[in-house]
Amino acid sequence: MVRQELTPKEKQELKGQEQTRPGRFYVPAVDIWEDEDGLTVYADMPGVDPGKLSVELDADALTLGGEVALADYEGFAPLYTEYNVGHFQRRFSISDSSAYDRDRIQARFREGVLEVMVPRSASSKPRRIRIASA
Repeated sequence: MVRQELTPKEKQELKGQEQTRPGRFYVPAVDIWEDEDGLTVYADMPGVDPGKLSVELDADALTLGGEVALADYEGFAPLYTEYNVGHFQRRFSISDSSAYDRDRIQARFREGVLEVMVPRSASSKPRRIRIASA
């Protein structure tokens, strides 16, 4: 096994278009898998209330969002912190969104991790063709 030093990853603040909601927005850490059944995305969203999560597939963009109740942290003066408080947003381009079944997208939230499953449409899955003999 390779020895690897673990170092804390700095939280990335969202850059780009201006947000219409108050507070800072951060880029959640994600893991993405693709297999013959579709895409699976895991996104870290600590401190987000499940009712304040959003998952949208619009055209060829998958957008994940989560809002933290900033009022809970007002007047909070920590001695040391690595966990910056703020909302989360991440957007991914999907090269061919027609290959995925929008009506069957599922999402669940457990222990601060958002899991989104984007299944392939039946027509885009590999299909085994039966060969008839003469």
